[in-house]
Amino acid sequence: MTNLVLNWLLSTVALLIVTRIVPGFEISSFWVALIAAVVVGIINATLGLVLKILTFPLTIVTLGLFWFVVNALMLKLAAAVVPGFVIVGFFPALFGAVVLSVINLLFRVTRKALHDEPASRRN
Repeated sequence: MTNLVLNWLLSTVALLIVTRIVPGFEISSFWVALIAAVVVGIINATLGLVLKILTFPLTIVTLGLFWFVVNALMLKLAAAVVPGFVIVGFFPALFGAVVLSVINLLFRVTRKALHDEPASRRN
């Protein structure tokens, strides 16, 4: 349960960081970011998964870059559903998808490094 809450909070923080970096990517409050993180997660786990499976051949041809397009579309859909979460145009959604991927990668690497740290070094 705590891992789920931690992932939710990290996703929220990632969305808030993207709002500071990407023009046209706007979230009105922390509470909206919490809701948006849940909605983005649900959309990615359902419709996003189906789209990634269907577009897999195109993803291979583009060396994986098309997944950013799918992620951008999922972000746009989430923004359409969550009041207070606005993405103005496709390119902010695309750039936001790239930035979110980088931030989530950094979070995963940091969590893994902290988790794998020897017990003698944690004190």
